Amino acid sequence: MKYIARSIFQSVALLLTVSMVSPVFAGNPDRAGSAGGMQLLVNPWVRSNGVAGANQADASPVESMFQNVGGLAFVKSTEVAFTHMNYLSGSDVGVNTFGLAQRLGETGAIGLSISSYNFGDIRRTTTETPDGDGTTFNVSMVNIGLSYAKAFSNSIYGGITVKIVNESISDLKANGVAFDAGIKYVTGARDQVKFGISLKNVGPTMAYSGDGFSFQSTAPGGDYVLTSEFRSESYELPSLVSIGFSYDFILAEDHDLTAHGAFIANSFSNDNYKLGVVYSFKKLVYLRAGYHYEENIGNADDRRIAYTGFAAGAGVELEFGDKKSRVSLDYGYRASDPFDGTHAIGARIHLGRAE
Repeated sequence: MKYIARSIFQSVALLLTVSMVSPVFAGNPDRAGSAGGMQLLVNPWVRSNGVAGANQADASPVESMFQNVGGLAFVKSTEVAFTHMNYLSGSDVGVNTFGLAQRLGETGAIGLSISSYNFGDIRRTTTETPDGDGTTFNVSMVNIGLSYAKAFSNSIYGGITVKIVNESISDLKANGVAFDAGIKYVTGARDQVKFGISLKNVGPTMAYSGDGFSFQSTAPGGDYVLTSEFRSESYELPSLVSIGFSYDFILAEDHDLTAHGAFIANSFSNDNYKLGVVYSFKKLVYLRAGYHYEENIGNADDRRIAYTGFAAGAGVELEFGDKKSRVSLDYGYRASDPFDGTHAIGARIHLGRAE
């Protein structure tokens, strides 16, 4: 097992080293709109939304499967989390996400995450009936992630995630596979300093297939009708590299403050800069705030995303049992224009003392 873990760590290190020197992972707004599978960039977790996704280096074990899978190794026993997100309120898009993290042996951990998008009933329109033909259709969009992480020392943690991506309507579908890799480094007298770097959404191209590409046409001689099919162009996944940092301050007895910072280099959009803070009182009440910056985010005419930067959140966490397990309820918000922002609520149970 140790040889497998060593190979995984070496692969992670190689991937991250290559990504840092390769220009393909530099922010490239000229390629915006040319990638698919953009739901892989949507952070479905409630706590992370409260700090605008700035907690790349220090997320809970379940949320680390999205932020930096190396943090999954911090699970002490079992962690279960569920989040419902009203994505860009007013767009009628809901995202339900389930996550499970489980300690595996002395230093390893495995995880499972499932995100399902609900778009509701969509009115079917055609060129002949642009206002709708009286029928509706549904979109299915599901991301499934399987993760493994390991503590290689008291300071270094690494992991990988395999993602299965599915998109479909009644007569078209696309399936794909993507990979994440991440390393987390912890240092300081109180383990108060944390660094993280991750490579995300790397995988083969995807393409749509199905009867939706078929159409009736007349043979060149006009003697009979035949079925023809359009060809689907393949598309790349939205790969990126993220680098994160966090620092834990002890303000006074029962008062703690954690500062987060992250830089994200996107292959198909602008680079992102994120800052966030989390204040806790007696590790019972949590207040969160964050800001996401990218080029032209303050200019409504030139902004490339719906989010306007500001994020906030709050939560309560209670301890129970002899093993000091914890249960929490959280809320997160990200401002947007247009729409009325993204709202997320979630619950989390961590069996055994949480980090």
